[in-house]
Amino acid sequence: MASVISFTLFQGKLGRYPPWPGKIVSPPKDLKKPRGKKCHFVKFFGTEDHAWIKVEQLKPYHTHKEEMIKINKGKRFQQAVDAVEDFLKKAKGKEQVRVSSTLFFFLNKRHFLSICIPLESTGDSLEMLSVGEPPLPTKPALPLGFSLVLFHILNYSLLNNSLFCFIQYGFPKDDVLIVQDTGSTSIQAADSTAINGSITPTDKRIGFLGLGLMGSGIVSNLLKMGHIVTVWNRTAEKCDLFIQEGARLGRTPAEVASMCDITFSCVSDPKAARDLVLGPSGVLQGIRPGKCYIEMSTVDPETITELSQVITSRGGRFLEAPVAGSQQLSNDGMLVILAAGDRTVYEDCSSCFQAMGKTSFFLGEAGNAARMMLILNMVQGSFMATIAEGLTLAQATGQSQQTFLDILCQGQMASTFVDQKCQNILQGNFKPDYYLKHIQKDLRLAISMGDMANHPTPMAAAANEVYKRAKALDQSDNDISAVYRAYIH
Repeated sequence: MASVISFTLFQGKLGRYPPWPGKIVSPPKDLKKPRGKKCHFVKFFGTEDHAWIKVEQLKPYHTHKEEMIKINKGKRFQQAVDAVEDFLKKAKGKEQVRVSSTLFFFLNKRHFLSICIPLESTGDSLEMLSVGEPPLPTKPALPLGFSLVLFHILNYSLLNNSLFCFIQYGFPKDDVLIVQDTGSTSIQAADSTAINGSITPTDKRIGFLGLGLMGSGIVSNLLKMGHIVTVWNRTAEKCDLFIQEGARLGRTPAEVASMCDITFSCVSDPKAARDLVLGPSGVLQGIRPGKCYIEMSTVDPETITELSQVITSRGGRFLEAPVAGSQQLSNDGMLVILAAGDRTVYEDCSSCFQAMGKTSFFLGEAGNAARMMLILNMVQGSFMATIAEGLTLAQATGQSQQTFLDILCQGQMASTFVDQKCQNILQGNFKPDYYLKHIQKDLRLAISMGDMANHPTPMAAAANEVYKRAKALDQSDNDISAVYRAYIH
């Protein structure tokens, strides 16, 4: 099939999304074309993702190029356009004329084209339902299991492009999609706009409790995007920088909750999360009817249930929203947000989630996000321990660790996560991007969750022991990659 370049224009519940360049390609043999749709299979520049696109949504590339570049200043959008230009430069002679005459914008002004993605491991398929094209079906084409939602989240997480990415064809990273199952679980992947600053901040007053590795980056991006933020931290000195950036200071968690419409918290563990709400001058004392409380800490589902009950008992509205990512991703506004609980709170926080993350998923009732987050971190922690084990085995058998990394990064397991963590180990740089003590806590909670569900977690249990040894070697406050030291001492 002749190469055709197009631009995509996304618009969903969160507003107008930028066009995105793509090239028409031949679909995989096992990927069925949507019934009754005149469409092409498009590979998107800059993301390497694919989707079926309606024919009527294609517009001439050269005719609309300058217009679209003027209204879309995002870095990733510009990189994608540059990739188109590189593609054109490589075409020569008659080929260049042919390609240039078939360049298009892909305009999707209201909704996405539904597609089916085959899942080879199960033989099932997942239909991605269109956004903003009412009415949405009351029943999906096929059931969506909780594990399939996990695959989507992994596809947007640090482990993207690694061995954990089971779905081969998806939408561009800047899309909005909802996947519904037989229950209340749905996925909404929200565009990350912290990079291009195109969001309209909510006029609600935002409170934020906890300015650690993750919280600091989140607050910084909320402020950059124009939100009104009041901050509190147990160590008050950490608030100073944000006060200079325009934040207001709250003297206690109770005061922040009473002053603000929506209060977020992001602390280290279940005990800290409970103390923040239930302790002296805690959040609960500032909750009034209509006030919103959002728990972003990675904790167990039981803690979430307890906090939800006490907040709602005072007339408050509760949402859990733990985040997958690291300090760097927090600083960059590229976190993955898992939300569950009060859907109206989730919608009220859309501009906040856009400021702090590249993707947000709504997972239904309170507790589901905690479960999913623990599973994700269990996978990540176990994977990191295995990588460290591989590096030390390479050394013990006389193999070059650098060569091991080079080979690893050229194969199916290649990912930013693998490269960064292995480089940390080879350079002996364990400055925390995600605390080792926190991943061990998450492994412990995931194992406990497995016990309660009568489900075995032997891999996580083995990894947990390695992290416990690393903690005994004084690595708690180092990065998770410091688990390597458990193998060399």
